Amino acid sequence: MLDQPIIAVTSGEPAGVGPELCLRLLAYVAEKKPPARLIVLADRQLMLERASALGFAGALRDWTPGLVPSAEALDVLHLPLPVPSRPGQLDSANAPYVLQLLDRALDGCRAGEFAAMVTAPVHKGVINDAGIPFTGHTEYLAEKTNTPRVVMMLAGGGLRVALATTHLPLKDVSAAITQDSLEQTIRILHADMGKKYGIAVPRILVAGLNPHAGEGGYLGREEIEVITPVLDRLRAEGMMLIGPLPADTMFTPPLLAQGDCVLAMYHDQGLTALKFATFGKGINVTLGLPIIRTSVDHGTALELAGSGRADPGSLLVAVEQAIEMAKRSGQKG
Repeated sequence: MLDQPIIAVTSGEPAGVGPELCLRLLAYVAEKKPPARLIVLADRQLMLERASALGFAGALRDWTPGLVPSAEALDVLHLPLPVPSRPGQLDSANAPYVLQLLDRALDGCRAGEFAAMVTAPVHKGVINDAGIPFTGHTEYLAEKTNTPRVVMMLAGGGLRVALATTHLPLKDVSAAITQDSLEQTIRILHADMGKKYGIAVPRILVAGLNPHAGEGGYLGREEIEVITPVLDRLRAEGMMLIGPLPADTMFTPPLLAQGDCVLAMYHDQGLTALKFATFGKGINVTLGLPIIRTSVDHGTALELAGSGRADPGSLLVAVEQAIEMAKRSGQKG
């Protein structure tokens, strides 16, 4: 068992549901016996407090390399909180801790200590309140790994939806989609569908930006001037690209059956449909990074923190997908 891939799970915002979701991993391991070791990155005292409050049936152990796995204990890599955390009560003093969890997991992945990292939700607002500019996991990990471009993709329920732009105001989306940026995005999506999902020549459904995909230019010219020229160039290289498609009909079963994944032009265009279909079971995957990272597809759910009612489904799927990707890539950790 010691040669199984090691998956680092960051517990996220300490006032949110992340810590208690991570406690559910012990029952998951006992029932499913996944072919991997799961290590939770968190403050030990925080986890003990949540475990006590929720009647957690199991022990918490300090993780060290070479520790023999136990079906009765959850291994925790301790990183200390600056100040105590209470469920549902954000404190900007703990914002650096949240980023330290990510940094430690990332460093471990880059060093070969971990095969992949799985992230519980963070709260963007409180991190920015602490004076730390932060727009999301995807952008943060890209900057930390000096990766010039990454692609956010959410998956679940048989859907995979990647985004050409991520956390931008709607008024800025059109200017952000250039031929160069779109080509880079499609190349990353195409490559990682092979590396992470084993689909060497993926069929990619590409959305238009405007209603009715521009209606021949009458409802916008981005499809004519930006999207179609890029698709034509990449088709000439052998990529299977279908589009640009009207977004309002792209998520219908007959069209989805023609593709392996979808590329939406902006956040809500793609993720509204996906979350309607998969919320609670969907995951976030960052494509283009030099490491494997998956995540839950939901937020910190402060109103549920400490209640024991938060659904662990998304975290469990994120863990399963990270294990599959690690096996496919040969990463051990």
